Amino acid sequence: MGSGEYSRDQRYLATRITADGRDGYPVEPGRYRLVVSRACPWANRAIIVRRLLGLEDSLSMGVCGPTHDERSWTFDLDPGGRDPVLGIERLQEAYFARIPGYDKGITVPAIVDVPSGKVVTNDFARITLDLSLEWTALHRPGAPRLYPPELRAEIDEVNEVVYRDVNNGVYRAGFAGSQEAYEEAYHRLFDRLDRLSSRLESRRYLVGDTITEADVRLFTTLVRFDAVYHGHFKCNRSKLNEMPVLWAYARDLFQTPGFGDTIDFEQIKQHYYRVHRDINPTGVVPLGPDVGGWLTPHGRDSLGGRPFGDGTPPGVACVSGR
Repeated sequence: MGSGEYSRDQRYLATRITADGRDGYPVEPGRYRLVVSRACPWANRAIIVRRLLGLEDSLSMGVCGPTHDERSWTFDLDPGGRDPVLGIERLQEAYFARIPGYDKGITVPAIVDVPSGKVVTNDFARITLDLSLEWTALHRPGAPRLYPPELRAEIDEVNEVVYRDVNNGVYRAGFAGSQEAYEEAYHRLFDRLDRLSSRLESRRYLVGDTITEADVRLFTTLVRFDAVYHGHFKCNRSKLNEMPVLWAYARDLFQTPGFGDTIDFEQIKQHYYRVHRDINPTGVVPLGPDVGGWLTPHGRDSLGGRPFGDGTPPGVACVSGR
């Protein structure tokens, strides 16, 4: 690793919730609670996939506030500051219930076993795949195929470079501890965004002609780009709205049920600008940018594609999101 380069802690609780329960946690309606923050891009993936697959009635969702301290995410949005299902004030409590003194990151998304109050997994990359592959018996009629067998190799290939250069790339730029590390991350980020723009010029979605896991993963970074990463993380060669293909692609997804209706720009900004005091010592949260452009026509329909394949859009989003 180069001097000053940011390295993400990737030590996660990798226990899986599966149809056959081979890790001790079988898929069961109502047994588990998905804990998220609307500010977090990694958690946003799980929120989107849960909604697209229609798992709201089977997998409840606890929503942490947008800010946290060094100890943990907190349930400060709930009455009394407690999650109404788990009865805890801090997500840390569910991690400690599983592993006393847990010393890795207290991260979202996390899935908690409600009867025991213990976190089962916080492996964000695996969580969304398992929601697609292991929870099929509980999917809504018309749920899309987000990780179809015939496209998996290509989805995995796209996901790998998007994670390395874009999803984590913005963090590598933002948390770089040296000019050299920052510039290397900056160039890798924008080189990859240029390649993605070329890929999406003639195709509506990243892989195949429908929305897949690959689109979910890229979207959650793109939707935060102008509000946070452009300024806060110094990813400022171009704003998203100055990259025509990616801007149209992101608006297309934003206007698709299950995507834009999961986004809270105010919570996103509050998280990054208030929590990252090493980057923004004052904690002042910017008022901009204007987000009205997200609802403007995108013109991507002309490329064809079927957002949900042979399936259907999810229903109207619940106001509380829980």
